Amino acid sequence: MLRRFTAAFVAVLAVLVPGIAGAQAFPTRPISLIVPFPPGGSTDTAARILGEAMRAPLGQPVVIENVGGAGGTIGVARVARAAPDGYTIDIGQWDTHVGAIIYPISFDLQKDFAPIGLLSANPQLLIARKGFPADDLKGLVAWMKANPGKGTFVDQNAAARVTGILMQQSTGTKIEFIPYRGAGPAMQAMLGGQVDLMVLQAAAALPQARTGGVKILANLSPRRSPVVPGVPTSDESGIPGLYAAGWFGLFGPKGMRKDAVARLNAAMVEALADPALKARFADLGLDIAPRELQSPDGLARFHRAEIEKWWPIIKASGIKVE
Repeated sequence: MLRRFTAAFVAVLAVLVPGIAGAQAFPTRPISLIVPFPPGGSTDTAARILGEAMRAPLGQPVVIENVGGAGGTIGVARVARAAPDGYTIDIGQWDTHVGAIIYPISFDLQKDFAPIGLLSANPQLLIARKGFPADDLKGLVAWMKANPGKGTFVDQNAAARVTGILMQQSTGTKIEFIPYRGAGPAMQAMLGGQVDLMVLQAAAALPQARTGGVKILANLSPRRSPVVPGVPTSDESGIPGLYAAGWFGLFGPKGMRKDAVARLNAAMVEALADPALKARFADLGLDIAPRELQSPDGLARFHRAEIEKWWPIIKASGIKVE
């Protein structure tokens, strides 16, 4: 009789409090990791490496879904609208979770997402065409002051443009922005000597720099990167505080279950500690985020600081995509 009563009591609890069983079991099915860009890019590659590494600690597959379009905002909007159960998350970055205000978005970048953790800091390099008169930032500033408005700067996305605007503001100089549809065509123009300056990820710049096709002027990060240890930062070489935005982080929809956030974060942290993943990220030009920023609170602080830094610059520039 006691066993029958206990079984009946447990059955009643399962009906009245269905969330208890679900919370203990999360995840019970595959996780959808939205990549808000087409397959083949650095975001997609990083997501696939991470997803595979998170599979074992989660006990469930992490399924990559590429949802591209409108600068990544279509995929991010899908996450914003998703059920907050932890089964739909995205790999976000500056373009999608800070710079997206240049698009007519239907979600709130500050309120509609739950941070899970910061994955990486992606070193951004300022490069110049082969034969450009300056070989470092000090020389670049001197040249720009001697040749106001004559330098050309690639404008392949919002991140590149606001970095160029910040460089102008930091140095009291003027440059001409040249729009391109992506880093690939822009790099071809630089190799052809048609543009002077460009900002892009280390992984994309290093192959051309190693063959002498372009030259690296600086790493636009607060500290030197293990990926490019010999390249000085902007602080070291002439323009203090000139940092370009490059990072990856995991986000879910607002109101996401706390147990789901904790489990996803734990799996992410375990994956990032794996030497094999670190090596593969290094091949992509990605530095693993500091441990204190890998937490949900760490990403929340980091994301807030990025918004506070870049939104005034974006809004002052008037950049908009209709």
